Amino acid sequence: MCQIVNKGKLMIKSKIKIRTRFVPKGMKILYEDRDIIIINKNAKLLSVPTETEKEKTALALLTNYVRKGNPKARISLFAVHRLDYDTSGLLIFAKSMVIREKFASQWKDVKKKYLTLIHGHFEKKSDIIESYLTENENYKVYSVKNPQDGKFARTKYTVLKESEEFSLLEIDLLTGKKNQIRVHMSESGHPIYGDKKYGDSKKKRLALHALSIKFKHPFNNEEMYFETEKPDFVNMCN
Repeated sequence: MCQIVNKGKLMIKSKIKIRTRFVPKGMKILYEDRDIIIINKNAKLLSVPTETEKEKTALALLTNYVRKGNPKARISLFAVHRLDYDTSGLLIFAKSMVIREKFASQWKDVKKKYLTLIHGHFEKKSDIIESYLTENENYKVYSVKNPQDGKFARTKYTVLKESEEFSLLEIDLLTGKKNQIRVHMSESGHPIYGDKKYGDSKKKRLALHALSIKFKHPFNNEEMYFETEKPDFVNMCN
């Protein structure tokens, strides 16, 4: 049977049977058709290859999975977007450059929500953080005052729960710049739990998860919505 994915009031059937027992470690395949694959990526897995790691990435592992279904296939997958190594959650891959480019042309209309656990409490329980982001020679992103020196980034947060030490936030990613959520939280004085790069000394996994995504299918324009289960770190804010 094809996998059925919750789409609000509707249900989406995966067009291609997902061979569950062959799914690579580090991910769960939520949906697949002839044009796209959507996965739930675990933390501690690269989205795409780097200069130092070519094989242990979501892109490489997923490409091998697709080709196993048809040994003669020469399918190449293309990452539509990326998640940091330590960030878990939803990732979309295209099965052709044409589909990848169609996604790129409509990406400003894609709606993405994240969950994150931060240190401390915001005075405003819902707000939008804006800044211009740039990156230094050590690949660390930070905000600058001059618009000509950075890229505009907007992050909307809403406080869902608070404990004595932490706050659980829902994040609407209004723009998609590198490390945007992590930088905005850190510069607000509330670094994300486990974010060693941007201010938290705790040696735990980064408490950042790509929870949901809403978009129009690049081939048939059908509206699609996917949402994962909530990550374990939400329980730290009880």
